[in-house]
Amino acid sequence: MSTLPNAAHRLPFPGVTNETHLDLVHLSVDGVSVIVDLDSGVPAILHWGQQLASNTSLASVRTALARPILHGELDVVAPLSLVPEHGAGFPGRPGLRGCHSDGTAWAPRFSLESFDSSSNTLRTVSVDAVAQLELTCELTLDASGVLLATSSVTNRGTDTYRLEALGVTLPLANQCDELMTFPGRWCRELQPTRVPFETGSHLTENRRGRTSHDHIPLIYAGPNGFAEWSGEVWGMHLAWSGNHSTLAEVLADGRRYVQLGELLHPGEIDLATGETYETPQVVATYSATGLTAASQRFHRYIRSRANHPALSKPRPVLLNTWEAVYFDHDTDRLKALADAAAAVGAERFVLDDGWFGSRRNDRKGLGDWWVSTEVYPDGLAPLISHVRSLGMEFGIWVEPEMVNPDSDLYRAHPEWVLETAGYDHVFGRHQLVLNIAHPDAYEYILGQLDALLRDHDVQYVKWDMNRDHVQGSGADGRAGTSAQTVALYAMLDELALRHPEVEIESCASGGGRIDMEILKRTARVWTSDCNDALERQTIQRGLSMLLPPELMGAHVGPTHSHTTSRDHALAFRALTAMFGHLGFEWNLLALTDDQRADVAAVIALHKQFRPLLHGGDVVRFDVPGTHAQAHGVYAADGSEALLAFVQLTTAPSLTPPVLRLPGLVADAVYRVVPVMLPGQRRLGPARTQLSWITDGIELTGAQLGAHGLQMPSLDPENGLLLHLTRRGLATV
Repeated sequence: MSTLPNAAHRLPFPGVTNETHLDLVHLSVDGVSVIVDLDSGVPAILHWGQQLASNTSLASVRTALARPILHGELDVVAPLSLVPEHGAGFPGRPGLRGCHSDGTAWAPRFSLESFDSSSNTLRTVSVDAVAQLELTCELTLDASGVLLATSSVTNRGTDTYRLEALGVTLPLANQCDELMTFPGRWCRELQPTRVPFETGSHLTENRRGRTSHDHIPLIYAGPNGFAEWSGEVWGMHLAWSGNHSTLAEVLADGRRYVQLGELLHPGEIDLATGETYETPQVVATYSATGLTAASQRFHRYIRSRANHPALSKPRPVLLNTWEAVYFDHDTDRLKALADAAAAVGAERFVLDDGWFGSRRNDRKGLGDWWVSTEVYPDGLAPLISHVRSLGMEFGIWVEPEMVNPDSDLYRAHPEWVLETAGYDHVFGRHQLVLNIAHPDAYEYILGQLDALLRDHDVQYVKWDMNRDHVQGSGADGRAGTSAQTVALYAMLDELALRHPEVEIESCASGGGRIDMEILKRTARVWTSDCNDALERQTIQRGLSMLLPPELMGAHVGPTHSHTTSRDHALAFRALTAMFGHLGFEWNLLALTDDQRADVAAVIALHKQFRPLLHGGDVVRFDVPGTHAQAHGVYAADGSEALLAFVQLTTAPSLTPPVLRLPGLVADAVYRVVPVMLPGQRRLGPARTQLSWITDGIELTGAQLGAHGLQMPSLDPENGLLLHLTRRGLATV
């Protein structure tokens, strides 16, 4: 720990040439450097981008990036720190907002008290003796190249500090004049959307009580036109499963920044003497060579975490019963469905909604987490034993954060609902939110889930959350979403301690709770309630910019999608679901023998490529227009690739574009062959297709990246699966 004994006398602004007070820290890993200035009281990032040499003069960086003092402005340039201060003259949104209960300390100005820099981690402690506040900031540059950042505030005074907001602020380079965000809605999540970033601010706020379908807390920035394989790119994600705020702003002096943090309702966080609030972690990435490389850093970071599920075993192909039986549970029918699932190669059987309490429809039973004797007079054991005898794992659906008014739980404890007393209920799906931050409610639900997992041979839990928080007050009448989120994490952590063998899926009406913090406790996310393969192509492309495929629930649904009323061939549905954690939501009992054989072939194909799909580097390619897209996975050593070219709609040109494949080993020869999917008997409307479709082709990595490969004519809502294998080095 480095202590600055003269911290109280430190000059609070940059531009001072007193070398006694000059402190700079260089964090560096392969391809990325972060240089942090400690001279202004709160750490400020001077450079976050391309790697600089280890012997770079850090003082020269500060000198090179010092800003002029302009007419009409203050006599100082207020630092753009991790927590920018209005009290220091920062003209944008302060990183810390709040005040003591008497209204004071609303614009603090901090001085550095101490710092510790080791193992690519910087931790600073800053204080404001007047405001009686302590501010701690922590930065870590992970081996993956991902930057991790948090800040926390502690009340050192005797009066309550009423926190309005605390976030993490990261600077962007001046050339960043375009943003990519991921707006969406239920069944249409994660739509990659580009917006200009030249003046003013771009603000997204979420008050739904979960990560949300609307605004996943993920944003990329770069120069106009940054692409998958070109342009510098910065990406930022807030690892938090509750309300959140993301602000990207261009200041009048040209500086750019992104500020991310939890969105707090009025009065939600009050800090008594000695109490601390810590922000959710910001996870950020940088690439000098485009979006694909930037998202690969996110993936490498996630895969390096000790709880990553693919480290222990292959991701099991599953059958989920929802779109097969809905609420119509019958043990004999479910056993037959399990037989059919095992016969086609499924490895996990998941029993969805309808097995518990009075739950015969979506109007009753939530909160009563015991096996229904009406539907299962002999309990779940006969079904579970049957599933396990077939060599499959057994999974089960729960929604512990919700309650139906028509339930034994609500009739006994209506005071456990997360709402504001004195107002009429606001329903969603005939249900209310259960306040699991209430100690008694927490212990009751934890006990019910613990008993369920203790008394049954369950390996997997699909944990759902199907409605927003509205006027969600705790027992004391104060806003309760933040406490609810913390209680959710605590419950998941406790269940993991008691049942470490059980995997949990994060589902929230599909993709409503997708973030890296929930994934510290869950083995995958349910990407969307929409299994329509056409919609899924864009949804999954968006999610691939944050998560690797093995965490992305991707199912083959019925031919007719119940969310869009579209019909798709199995080949297109399979091609789409192939690039995720594969599952099926289809009544296999209603299929013909030939259809079941095709399903078995799809599963076998996925298993063949599963090590590559769930361990390789995700790649995406820029295809002109919006009519087609291409993506895939490269083996980390460049020895193999599996790629998909997908025709989404008809295009102005009869002939699809040439697909260029950068990033392969330049002097290696690759054999490229199409992989025809089960049931795929036609590609598109061509009298003669390309010769390599039949015979395959051998090209060097340099050729594939430079001139590429002409794609065949394809029908809309159809695609081509390509397998590349390295044959050796090119000979002169």
